[in-house]
Amino acid sequence: MKIFNEVLLIEEGTLQQSEFKDISVTEMHTIEAISLAGNLSSTEVARRLNITVGTLSVAIQNLVRKGYVERVRLPEDRRVVRLKLTKKGKLLYRLHRRFHLNMVEAAVDGLTEEEIPILIKGIINIHQFLFEIKSQMNEEEKNE
Repeated sequence: MKIFNEVLLIEEGTLQQSEFKDISVTEMHTIEAISLAGNLSSTEVARRLNITVGTLSVAIQNLVRKGYVERVRLPEDRRVVRLKLTKKGKLLYRLHRRFHLNMVEAAVDGLTEEEIPILIKGIINIHQFLFEIKSQMNEEEKNE
């Protein structure tokens, strides 16, 4: 837990010291969920973030105002809105991705070829554990 919190603090500090000081870590993760591919609906992005569409709408409104995200209406059906990163949003996405890639490189630095698969297996096990807890929580919410 301490490592996760430190990563979030460092991400936030890095954002505040960059040209992107108007972005919070939460907004950065929203940009990450939209990704370079873009063209996602609000429902798809909300699902990726595990938040409600209403909560996402507030975040998107702020990101549009700040110039990181744009809403694109489909020409064939103007009621359908897709989310897309602007040029500024794509630049931030790439810088954030580079941060995470550097973190992964640091994690495997100094490991032997035999040790890397063991590290990967451990991370997969943690991910599976967290997924199972999340699934149980979702199931409990449904039963309430």
